[in-house]
Amino acid sequence: MKTPRHRREAGAFVAEGTRCVLETLPRYRARCLVATPKWLEANAGLLPAGAPEPLSASADEMRSMSSLQTPQGVLAVYDIPRLPPLTLPAPGELCLALDTVQDPGNLGTIIRVASWFGIRRVFASEETVDLYNPKVVQATMGGLSGVEARYLDLPRFLADASKAGIPVYGTFLDGSDIYRSALTPGGIIVLGNEGNGVSPEVEACCGHRLKIPSFPPDGEAVESLNVGTAAAVVAAEFRRRIL
Repeated sequence: MKTPRHRREAGAFVAEGTRCVLETLPRYRARCLVATPKWLEANAGLLPAGAPEPLSASADEMRSMSSLQTPQGVLAVYDIPRLPPLTLPAPGELCLALDTVQDPGNLGTIIRVASWFGIRRVFASEETVDLYNPKVVQATMGGLSGVEARYLDLPRFLADASKAGIPVYGTFLDGSDIYRSALTPGGIIVLGNEGNGVSPEVEACCGHRLKIPSFPPDGEAVESLNVGTAAAVVAAEFRRRIL
């Protein structure tokens, strides 16, 4: 299950690492749980009720199964959950949209940010990295279970949302200062590709253009923020406005 095709065909994904496994076990249907004797000795008491009986594996066997450079001694195989029918965001619902985010670590960070700020739905372009890539799952640090991520024709979906009166905010280097802009409690926040930003097709659907200003405004700064960092800053500002 190391490729998206294999994961789709099997209908399953792998989670690795102590924290990730312990946080996902209560929230997903586990097909199996594999751990080294050393890990079980230290952590068996932390397994939630209903967890499958662990299968024992040696450290060498775990290394052969793991996608991590330094395996932590435990992994779980879960069913990929079925998604409910697609709907547009409800009034007041805040969502994220990802336009060809390609780095697994960035996607994992964005999912973790969404979980932290109570953003329950993420809409991703079909070119965005697979949500169940092991590196993505690891980077979410358990945040995966609290967020519904869906792959779709992003320009079409955003166009439909805009026609329905749902605010669509894009993040751009030439946008309006987010700290001085009017923001609604709900809407869709678009985050672009690491190197190319928001594509022209998606940009055409963004009715509001925002930027995160550097400080001081006239000082020297890096060209742009990492997309995961930008997601955290923007989500925090939207949530701050409704506190």
